[in-house]
Amino acid sequence: MEPMVSIIEEDGRKIVLIDGIRFKGKRSINWDEVETYLARYRGQSFQVEDTEDVIYIDRIFEDEFTSSMDTRRLRGTLAKAKANATQGVEEMVKTATNRRHQENFKTKHEEDALLGWYRYDVRFSLPVYAADGSIERRNLFRGEMIVRHAKNGKKYLYDIVNIKKETSNPL
Repeated sequence: MEPMVSIIEEDGRKIVLIDGIRFKGKRSINWDEVETYLARYRGQSFQVEDTEDVIYIDRIFEDEFTSSMDTRRLRGTLAKAKANATQGVEEMVKTATNRRHQENFKTKHEEDALLGWYRYDVRFSLPVYAADGSIERRNLFRGEMIVRHAKNGKKYLYDIVNIKKETSNPL
């Protein structure tokens, strides 16, 4: 089953609409399944429309996305949102906004993020289903896409963190 993903614009901001829940779980998410799903993106690259940055995807993204400190602390709706956001990785990269740079301060990243880090804002939406299986409403989420700027000059997707549900204006 391929995900149905589209992009809409609301109030001048692009939102990635993900029309299916691939990773379900009332208590916890099987992050090994999520990591297996993310492997489909390995070796691909996508361009951020705002900045024309080309973002590459490698094995490190799969590992970090599924086992980072940010991921380990997530429970409930936010864990489910992060897991299901994987269906729209390409679209989130393309619609990312508000690029910010920060220096690399950790010695463990001297090789893989020698030229620092970039953060971008992303927004995505997931459906909430009614008892009859129809989409009752959509929950809107925002997060930060973390990109490492490697020694080779390329930018690599690293993680999507700080995912928060937007309660002020559901779709």
